[in-house]
Amino acid sequence: MVKNLLPRGVRDLLWQIVLFCGAYWLYRLVRGQVFDQSAEAFNHARDIVSLERHLHVFAEPAIQNWAVGTGFVNDVGSWMYLNTHFIVTTCTLAFIYLFRNEHFYFVRNMFMVAMVLALIGYILYPTAPPRMLPELGFIDSVSDFTGVSSDSDVNALFNPYAAVPSMHVGFALMLGVPMLRIVKHRWAKVLWALYAPIVAGVVIVTANHWIFDAVTGALVAGISALAAQTVFARVRPAAWAWDPDQAALPAPARAG
Repeated sequence: MVKNLLPRGVRDLLWQIVLFCGAYWLYRLVRGQVFDQSAEAFNHARDIVSLERHLHVFAEPAIQNWAVGTGFVNDVGSWMYLNTHFIVTTCTLAFIYLFRNEHFYFVRNMFMVAMVLALIGYILYPTAPPRMLPELGFIDSVSDFTGVSSDSDVNALFNPYAAVPSMHVGFALMLGVPMLRIVKHRWAKVLWALYAPIVAGVVIVTANHWIFDAVTGALVAGISALAAQTVFARVRPAAWAWDPDQAALPAPARAG
């Protein structure tokens, strides 16, 4: 019965769980290695503010002030920031594995590349999030929503200066674009098309990321997709391509 439910058997499922969990906890552990980064992190945050002002896109304080003024948008954004990132990511990956398994390994490889690139960003460019700069008009809306400080659980798995890139946005794109290609119903396509922009809005509304972070998160997602397509899929086209069956056909057959 279990074998009938699993596209590649129990062993493959367990391997994917171990691979994802191992990669994710390694990602969290390395990401959480907080050295004496505070001065550098705040300097980088101010550099980002200067860059955004120069480009006339420094809109984060106005966006958060508007959200706080509505009340509803602020609360929904804070709830989504706390809950949807992990839930949507894990549930969507499970759905792709179980029901669209031919696409899962391409998506998995994207995530692996993205986590490596993100760690490089966190180590080389520690950055304080907007909520840590109240002098610019920001508040910690998630802390206000929960009544618990966002930094109260600082530990070996948490780095308050891991803002660049925003992997909330990166993960949302790496799920949203594949799901747009997978789902058939128009309403589902609309929801997945909106998912990444909504996540970008959430991280800005809650003052957890700069617009710069969202852009770099999208860039990481794009580079990861390119790596999955041009490197991994070429190494094992019959297993790691977006469409393994199509990739395994000779060129004339694919063209037809």
